Amino acid sequence: MREYLLTLCITAAVTYLLTGPVRKFAIVAGAMPEIRARDVHREPTPRLGGIAMFGGLCAGLLVASHLTNLKGVFELSNEPRALLSGAGLIWLLGVLDDKWGVDALIKLGGQMIAAGVMVLQGLTILWLPVPGVGPVSLTPWQGTLLTVALVVITINAVNFVDGLDGLASGMVCIAAAAFFMYAYRIWYGYGLEAAAPATLFAAILMGMCLGFLPHNIHPARIFMGDSGSMLIGLVLAAGAISITGQVDPDAMKLFVGSETAAVHATVPVYIPLLLPLTVIAVPFADLVLAIVRRTWRGQSPFAADRGHLHHRLLEIGHSHSRAVLIMYFWSALIAFGAVAYSVNSVSMWFVLSIVGLSAVGLVLLLLPRFTPRVPHWAEGFVPPRYRRRNRIAAAAREVAPEASCDAAAEPVGRVPAGVNGATAIGDRSRFAQQGATPGGGWEKKIRSSR
Repeated sequence: MREYLLTLCITAAVTYLLTGPVRKFAIVAGAMPEIRARDVHREPTPRLGGIAMFGGLCAGLLVASHLTNLKGVFELSNEPRALLSGAGLIWLLGVLDDKWGVDALIKLGGQMIAAGVMVLQGLTILWLPVPGVGPVSLTPWQGTLLTVALVVITINAVNFVDGLDGLASGMVCIAAAAFFMYAYRIWYGYGLEAAAPATLFAAILMGMCLGFLPHNIHPARIFMGDSGSMLIGLVLAAGAISITGQVDPDAMKLFVGSETAAVHATVPVYIPLLLPLTVIAVPFADLVLAIVRRTWRGQSPFAADRGHLHHRLLEIGHSHSRAVLIMYFWSALIAFGAVAYSVNSVSMWFVLSIVGLSAVGLVLLLLPRFTPRVPHWAEGFVPPRYRRRNRIAAAAREVAPEASCDAAAEPVGRVPAGVNGATAIGDRSRFAQQGATPGGGWEKKIRSSR
């Protein structure tokens, strides 16, 4: 565990330190596209944050290859090299897209090529644990197609959700943390060395996201771009493929005892079928809804729009930060809920906790629908938008435009009753006020000349 934590910290530190120079390079290189209709930021922001994340990935793999215990992963398995090869190709494709733009079909082809490179080097699904049947061996063609499909789906799901500051990096970090807990339990609890590469990939992925997140939280100073979103999506898919199709369920020796006990004992074996989907459940749901929505409108499934889940959260009244936190909450609930189910699937407390947390999530979604009344003594403990003074000021700002229109129709020099003229009417020239006011400065000058 200490070596995994050291690898995570090195990856995070390298990613964090590289992001600043990469931001300056992106500005000089002109990787600051104009604001599009679907964007939520107001100022051009540099991309190419994936360069720093790829540097963190390389640093993490390099450090892990020299550690006492983790270097065995590189000696016994070719999966780290396969990951680095596929990550290099997908990162290069993302850099080209961030700078010059790449057609959607070309990107799809590049994603499939990156997945195929990993398959050729041994990172592929060899068998599937099917409930009620057991491990089912796959032919090379079946394993290749399933691996490529999982990589492409995961990459695009993460890419689709990358629409708010810190959203994609935070959600993938949460998914990687849940996956790390599951993979480490399989490796350490059952003594299966085949789960070590997936555990290493999850630790490195957490470091990449944690190192980049301080630069990407709202307001973001740099975006990861496709070079970053496709990269972290590929790393997440690589970990899922490694532990799903490489770990032999029979090695856990769980198929003993009664049939009921065997069903409960083999839950950790079947979780890999669901965990790769649960860790990207929110992005995957967003991906499916986007494809259905665009196809229904007669558009290309790859055409961008403002109908994603995070856009809808903003439309119903959530702030930028709260929309991101709500997406974090649901991602953590699904991912860690799946891991907890693999540990104890028969506990009633587990079911009640999931139901209770889901209710809390629904309440958070409906927060913009009501404004709570906070007493004066408790205003210091709530966000500013719920304080009485700020609500009164906001109401005054809403009335101000109507008051200014009414004031324009009244004779000059009169102030609407009950409204502060300086606030409602707006900025006016000091000299015009004096000339228009009865007994003002200009009138006094005329009388004195007479």
